[in-house]
Amino acid sequence: MFYPVYRARRIRGKEVFRNMVRETSISANDLIYPMFSAFGKGIKKEISSMPGIYQQSIENIVEEAQEAYELGVPAVILFGIPEQKDAMGSDAYSETGIIQETIRAIKKSVPKLAVITDVCMCEYTDHGHCGVIKNGDVDNDETLELLAREALSHAQAGADMVAPSDMMDGRVAAIRESLDNNGFNHIPLMSYAVKYASGYYGPFREAAESTPQFGDRRSYQMDPGNRLEAIREARMDVEEGADILMVKPGLPYLDIVREVRNEFNLPTAVYNVSGEYSMVKAAAKMGWIDEDRVIMETMMSFKRAGADLILTYHSKEVAKLLRKGYEAELNGRCGCGCR
Repeated sequence: MFYPVYRARRIRGKEVFRNMVRETSISANDLIYPMFSAFGKGIKKEISSMPGIYQQSIENIVEEAQEAYELGVPAVILFGIPEQKDAMGSDAYSETGIIQETIRAIKKSVPKLAVITDVCMCEYTDHGHCGVIKNGDVDNDETLELLAREALSHAQAGADMVAPSDMMDGRVAAIRESLDNNGFNHIPLMSYAVKYASGYYGPFREAAESTPQFGDRRSYQMDPGNRLEAIREARMDVEEGADILMVKPGLPYLDIVREVRNEFNLPTAVYNVSGEYSMVKAAAKMGWIDEDRVIMETMMSFKRAGADLILTYHSKEVAKLLRKGYEAELNGRCGCGCR
């Protein structure tokens, strides 16, 4: 096809046709909203590097969970800030841990909202790493036992799905076995299958109070330069029983999202991480971008790359914009806001 026989603007010229031929669309059903539950009462502490996102005590978490559900967001994923941390991250798998209590409260008040739990140790250990430390590094196999206990405790508290983010080798198999052996073979597992050692996590570490007290996480999270390794990691999780594969972060790794989606016949999730969120908020505050437009364009990029699910701190904003019909409106605007 070539000009003048083919003129792409014939279809672009009317909004009705643009809407009819759009290849990619966004729905509130695609969204998962991350939330930070903190031990205590009356807590609603805004995270300084993530405007609009809070550490909250359980009663406030429940209130916001209700708000998200009423906006059409179908699921939340929970991260915990415990009362106390220790070397073994014991609050992570305690029957009365912060996440376990939060799950019960949300399921009691908003029973139709899906509650997903992050399964990792970094928020609960006093050293900030994702497992048991031996000889200055995380001991992979000993950590597996704790992760399996943590995931099982979440299921017992009423979680609808568990999502291991630790990047230990074999953790999907360990968790799947623990769940299945204890009567929870119906609980799906969303694996952080491809999680890079990224600079985009900075604001999250403030939010979850999970900054490593020494070293970094490059001995277990992936090198940003590796593409083929991402496929190996995802394949291993598929073989171990993962139901959904996640790529994290999102925007710098859209090529990996597409690779994973093409390679595996499983739902694919992407995590629009804290640093990506904070950059949008900072640029919008300075008046440099049209915030709503950039948020929706970002969501569209994830869907176009192949993501079925999007974990994003923008979830409530996206749901509100979709409710206003903003996706159709977006298709008719240029960068300056004209028609």
